[in-house]
Order: sequence, then C-alpha cells, then structure tokens
Amino acid sequence: MSTPGQPIDILLVEDDPGDELMTREAFEDNKIGNTLHVAHDGQEALDFLYRQGEYAEAPRPDLILLDLNLPRYDGRQVLERIKADPDLSHIPVVVLTTSAAEEDILRSYKLHANAYVTKPVDLDQFVAAIKHIDDFFVQVVRLPRLH
Repeated sequence: MSTPGQPIDILLVEDDPGDELMTREAFEDNKIGNTLHVAHDGQEALDFLYRQGEYAEAPRPDLILLDLNLPRYDGRQVLERIKADPDLSHIPVVVLTTSAAEEDILRSYKLHANAYVTKPVDLDQFVAAIKHIDDFFVQVVRLPRLH
C-alpha cells in the first residue's frame, strides 16, 4: 500500500505535445514530487506497461493518465488491455481527454476506468484539474504497491 503523500510513478499516455507540456507544467507549478513518465501512443504505453524494448527497466506505474485519442492503439484499446490483465488491472486509470461525448464516458467506465476527466481548454483550469487528480490519488487514496 502507498502512504498518502508519498511520491508515485505516473504514466501519462498523451500524443499531443501541448497537453504533455501543460501536464508537466502543472506538476512543476504544484510542486508535485511524483515521477511522470510519458508514452506518446498506445503501442508505446503497452511497451512501457509490459516492459518491452526500450522500456525493459520501466517501473510499474502507480497511476495512469490516459488520453482516448491516440495513434497506433487508441486509449479505449489500451484501457481494455490494462483492465483485462491480472498483472495490470489494479492500476488506477484516469481517462484524461478532450472528449465530453456521453458514449466515450460510458464506454470508458464499462472498460473499468477509475475516473473520467474532460481536459479543460484553459491553461489555469487544466493545471487545476491535474492538481485535483494528484490531490485525490496521492493525498487521499491508498494505492496498491505491487511492484
């Protein structure tokens, strides 16, 4: 079990360089001490999670921030793989995406997403959303540590 407030490893799965930069800035602005790892498409995320190729030494993330609209494998496919795998299914997945479509929200929860957050367009609101996610998953929630 993690201890609230203890730094964790977070895997951000995001293909948009602007959104990646805003997420990094949100972590820096909020003095968030977690380690942020980034996968730029669905295949890279799966390679990281299964420790394949250049990710052979990758840590097991404690939390995944997952965009839905990704190249190679989209976020829905990645989410489905994570939650179907007994070695990965315990990792909380927060869908962090621009889509506010009801079908995307419903499908994500049916695939066992732990939360669904629509990315705010405004930088300050985006930073606040990242801080809220961090506050909840690092300060409030107890995460399993099965590294």
